[in-house]
Amino acid sequence: MHSILTGAPLRRSAVSLALGCIVSAGAFAAAPGNTPQALAQVRDTALQSDWAYARLADMTDLIGPRLSGSAGAAAVQQVADTMRQLGAKVTLQPVKVPHWVRGVETAEIVDYAGRPQGVSQRVVLTALGGSGATAAAGLTAPVIIVKSLEELKARAAEVKGAIVLIDTPFDQEMAERGLAGVTYGQGSRSRFLGPKAAADLGAAAALVRSVGGADFRIPHAGATGLDDNKRIPAAAVTVEDALLIGRLAARGPMKMHLTLTPQNLPEADSYNVIADWPGTDKADEVVVVSGHLDSWDLATGAHDDGAGVVAAMGVVETLKKLDYRPRRTIRVIAWMNEENGGRGGQAYFEAHKQALGKQYAAIEMDSGAGRPFGIKASVGPKAEKLFTPLLAALQPMGAHAFTRRDALGTGDLHRLETGGVPSFEPLVDSHSYFHYHHTPADTLDKVDPNNLKRNVALMSSLAWFLANIDGEIGRAPEQGE
Repeated sequence: MHSILTGAPLRRSAVSLALGCIVSAGAFAAAPGNTPQALAQVRDTALQSDWAYARLADMTDLIGPRLSGSAGAAAVQQVADTMRQLGAKVTLQPVKVPHWVRGVETAEIVDYAGRPQGVSQRVVLTALGGSGATAAAGLTAPVIIVKSLEELKARAAEVKGAIVLIDTPFDQEMAERGLAGVTYGQGSRSRFLGPKAAADLGAAAALVRSVGGADFRIPHAGATGLDDNKRIPAAAVTVEDALLIGRLAARGPMKMHLTLTPQNLPEADSYNVIADWPGTDKADEVVVVSGHLDSWDLATGAHDDGAGVVAAMGVVETLKKLDYRPRRTIRVIAWMNEENGGRGGQAYFEAHKQALGKQYAAIEMDSGAGRPFGIKASVGPKAEKLFTPLLAALQPMGAHAFTRRDALGTGDLHRLETGGVPSFEPLVDSHSYFHYHHTPADTLDKVDPNNLKRNVALMSSLAWFLANIDGEIGRAPEQGE
């Protein structure tokens, strides 16, 4: 066997990998390594455990929403205490986070062609993260509708002083066919970049069509890229209200009265929770397994991303039950501030950027707790064959698909990935994920306990495999290709 990058012989033979590593005196007994039996034990132990679902209930029912800077950050201590009870070595990494709070958020269409005397049309919306505020009495302005950022720029002359609705549809048919991330990317681009573009053109306020596939008149929150010096009011309207505005616009000009009173407060102190399950002979090398602890404030963030955090925690719970110690350290991270700033991922990268070679691999689960069908990985093409034993172990639970990409761009991991750390995430069924994503409906009852078990099994098997594999798995794209 040869190194993926250099062609040099690996440091350990295939025979030694099959038999497991020999640990130093005083450590646990010889680890079983990546034998088929050990991988099956990890998989089956996770599949038989309700522990992660119980921890998700603790997080969502006892704490609830967990927006950065809010009281919901009490989840930091909850996760830290739980991991200490498992025997992990816990560190709280300080992170300065934005502190944004929503206030009053109302809107109504007060003038439109054919409006009966005294009638107005209520619009259901929610302020977007980082939104500026109207005056307490609100503002009234004409509404213009654009379908894309490109159209917004093309109609720059009409924007000044107007309320702009950026009406980018979410294609649920794409989501039903396994392309939810693609259509979400289109909508989230409009949501993040649109308000700033509208502000630069002098708009009075910016609205976006909610990015999601369930049309139940529920608004979907999300972050914006607004600058501090141009924080115009910005909100997401429900799909139904975006369609209503479009129909009324077809009849003639209209005006909206909008009241948004969020506040951008001074930055707050918070933490990443880092919990290490120490390795044996390669303890200085780290396999990160993670989810993000913060959620939007509209609901309890069960899918996004409480499920990812408890699945990562479940890796250590699984290995503790088996009394398994990996060769490399498995590091559980509950990231803070993925939703509206990415400060947790940035803080970790800054702390480790001088020694990224010791970050052997990184996993994040942040696409909901749908049924997992396999793994997505940013490794070089030649590395795929190394995962054959792992995929064989995942085949009995139907999670043996392997999708390789040069980059995944996963929220908290993208800096590590750009720095060369191979990154991984579960390949999950997300056809209904964006029904609940960033909405008041993202609650515990939406998470299937059996699918959560499958995700814990996949995360545990993947983390164990990466922590014990011999040699290097390579960086993506591979050097020299």
